[in-house]
This record gives sequence, structure tokens and C-alpha cells, in this order.
Amino acid sequence: MAVKALLFVLYGAILLSMNPVDIISAKACPLYCLQVEYMTCPSSGENKLNPKCNCCLAPKNCTLHLADGTSVYCKGN
Repeated sequence: MAVKALLFVLYGAILLSMNPVDIISAKACPLYCLQVEYMTCPSSGENKLNPKCNCCLAPKNCTLHLADGTSVYCKGN
């Protein structure tokens, strides 16, 4: 049954001119949102950027600065 479902998705991707590898390697993000005040990234220096909910949604190597004064470093996946 699972094989049929996988084949259906792959055939659908081919028909829609999508790359099947992109579908198979899709990244699933957790459904939670931290209380992020702002975000900083090496590419933007010390500029305060619009926050993302969690590290799954933030760019690699950025830091999420939380409302309680702590921070979370988002290393690459």
C-alpha cells in the first residue's frame, strides 16, 4: 500500500514537472513558535531582523533572541 502511495506521488510530481527529489527530501518543521523578539544573522551584522518562529524556519547560523532575555543559536541542519 505504501509503495502505491509513493508511486502516485512520484508520478504526480513528474506530471507537474516538479523534481521528485525535492518532494522526497522536503524538510518538516515542528509546529511550535518561540517568543522571539528579534533575530540576528552573521550576514547582517548586528542588525535586528524580523524574527522567525523557531530554528527550523530561521536561516542557518542565525540567533533567535527570546523575550525572556535568552537566545537560541540556529546551527545548520
